Amino acid sequence: MSTSTPPGEHSERPDEGPAVSDEQWAELVAQAGTADAPKEPSARARMVAARLRARDEDAERARGGARSWGRKPAQAEPWQPEGWRTGPAWQELNGRSQKRRRLAGTLGFVAVLGVLVIAMRPSLVTDHLPGANPFVDTLPLPAETAPPTAAPPGGPGPGRRPTLREPFRGSPALRWADGAEGIEIPEAKAAGGMSKEQVGDALRATRRLLVVANLDPSTLRGEKPADALKLLDPQQEDGRELLERSLAEPGEKDDPLMMFTRFDPDEARQAGDVVKVRGRMTFEGGRPGSVEVHSDYTFVYPVVKPGGDEVARTIVRRRLTTVLYDPERFLAAPGKLALLRYESRIGNTECDVYDGLLHPRFDSDLSVRETPGDVVDPYDRRGWPDQEGCSTVSRT
Repeated sequence: MSTSTPPGEHSERPDEGPAVSDEQWAELVAQAGTADAPKEPSARARMVAARLRARDEDAERARGGARSWGRKPAQAEPWQPEGWRTGPAWQELNGRSQKRRRLAGTLGFVAVLGVLVIAMRPSLVTDHLPGANPFVDTLPLPAETAPPTAAPPGGPGPGRRPTLREPFRGSPALRWADGAEGIEIPEAKAAGGMSKEQVGDALRATRRLLVVANLDPSTLRGEKPADALKLLDPQQEDGRELLERSLAEPGEKDDPLMMFTRFDPDEARQAGDVVKVRGRMTFEGGRPGSVEVHSDYTFVYPVVKPGGDEVARTIVRRRLTTVLYDPERFLAAPGKLALLRYESRIGNTECDVYDGLLHPRFDSDLSVRETPGDVVDPYDRRGWPDQEGCSTVSRT
């Protein structure tokens, strides 16, 4: 049997205690305005909280009592103060948890991938161990501005032999400049009665000569270096004319390898398209009306046998002094270089062969042929090696 609550009265709930009538509430409000009124804010707060909880429960039952994980809490009812009994935003917490799980999954995948890569190429780790590979740092060296005081450290070591993919592996040249980038010219200044512009012409022409003579693919294939010869003064009998003769009829006394790098294409071909270069160029005034340009460069060539995959390296060091004469003071072709001196030291080529071509030796050849002579480090750029005849290189 149901009963109704008379107007102005409130029903009692087991957890609330007796309801407060409107008359009692008005009396309490009147007493609160007097100085001697009883002060019981905590009791009033408890009553208000109980009433609000009752209304919340009624509203929750009206909605069916449903709540979804990760869903934003329902907006507060009009009778609730903003933020009343609100907790953390579940959606935000759930999102953070999902992000952490995704991050953990990604890190786990990367870790597994790293283990697989190291298993296939353990050198990626062993090469970074102390002393395992002194040339693991592949950052280019700064330009050489003065004669070195020491040879590059270390050697190839176990497992550091060159490959087709890494033809400079285990070599100090790994950090050297690539090709023509390694031939830098100094800032031009007037010298020897020649203007700054004329000195600049001499520097650029010398650089071009070095590039064509030692880096041009056609020259490396053993073809005639016609572009290099065009840079030389045809009126110099012991310059361009001598080189022309040595190319046509090479021999021990007329060896074009003193100026040009040329391989026998039937025996060796370049591995890749990079030649490593290191050295420096300087200039000074010569006789009045001339400027002399001094060059000292080492070139490292990785090569393979035709159709093979065994990589060898040949190292060529060249010292060259060119002169640009003022045609108004000397009998010289305008803008053409004269050769004052040129010499070379070559590491890893067949000894006592004077056909105008280089013949590199591979590891597979060493068991049947031995190289005589002293042991020389071809990477040591200190001074100039006092080399007589053939020699054995300590490393390539």
